[in-house]
Amino acid sequence: MRTIIDVEAYLGRMNRRFSTVEGQSGTLIVLPQEEKLPQIVLQVNPPILVMRASVGKAPATDHVALYKRLLTLNAKTLVHTSFGLEDDNQIVLTSALELENLDYNELEANLEEIEFTLVSQVPALSELSKKDG
Repeated sequence: MRTIIDVEAYLGRMNRRFSTVEGQSGTLIVLPQEEKLPQIVLQVNPPILVMRASVGKAPATDHVALYKRLLTLNAKTLVHTSFGLEDDNQIVLTSALELENLDYNELEANLEEIEFTLVSQVPALSELSKKDG
């Protein structure tokens, strides 16, 4: 099974900046992003690695267009990741991988999809959120 050491080594091979923090629910690796984009957080909690980015708050009312866009992205665009909604109406982009057979290419593909989705979709989702709220 892969460990935090392997994940950090893979990130090093990708020339990615990161910081590591110990938390109650496992080790967290924070990948800083460009300004105005959410950070990507990797949670290493054997037997899985969860990657997530907090995209923003969903509007409290009249959110049909936003939710339709998120579901469409999940179905037509995203392969490794998906949008979801947490209890506090926080929109998140997540992916989970098993540590048992995690490899470099798999981690890289997931991170690239998250980054591409953040760059290409967050501005449009923000506008939908403003219109719906």
